[in-house]
Amino acid sequence: MAGGGELKAERSKRGKASKRKKMKRVSYHLDMTPLVDITFLLLTFFMFTTTMATPQVMEMSIPPEVVDQVEVKESELLQLFVRDDNKIFYAIGNEDPQEIELNKIRALSEVENLREGKRNRMITAVKPSNDADYGTIVNILDELNMAEILITAEITKEFDEEGNPKKRERRFTIAQMSEEELEKIKEL
Repeated sequence: MAGGGELKAERSKRGKASKRKKMKRVSYHLDMTPLVDITFLLLTFFMFTTTMATPQVMEMSIPPEVVDQVEVKESELLQLFVRDDNKIFYAIGNEDPQEIELNKIRALSEVENLREGKRNRMITAVKPSNDADYGTIVNILDELNMAEILITAEITKEFDEEGNPKKRERRFTIAQMSEEELEKIKEL
């Protein structure tokens, strides 16, 4: 290459003010108006054309209210009453109610459901008063459910005529307390 010279690195001049005019930086202005217009146009388009999720309604089939009287042997009916002050009473059949503590309900249910002659046929009815605490009723149901563990284990040890283990047939209801029953436990 002919005529080539060496390039020297320019030294920066320190301390002296430069005589050259500083070049103004060229800035540009971006107009955002069309972008905003298109954004809102698209937004309104999708708002008007989109179908929102319609609420889905689940159909419930409720069994018809049964008003038929069911005949039950008194000896196979274990009743648990809950008074307004949350005291718990029990009675078998039409016997007079007796007070029972919550922690003894499990043992009572186990004994009565496994008693000879009533095995697997006992019906348990919980009858709370209108002002009984919900928590007390839940605790009673928990105790009855805990009792089912032993009852089911004992019943499944037995075999039916075909040689299959027997199934537990739990019979349970929450019923309304009659005026007569309410008067009985009020006196206790």
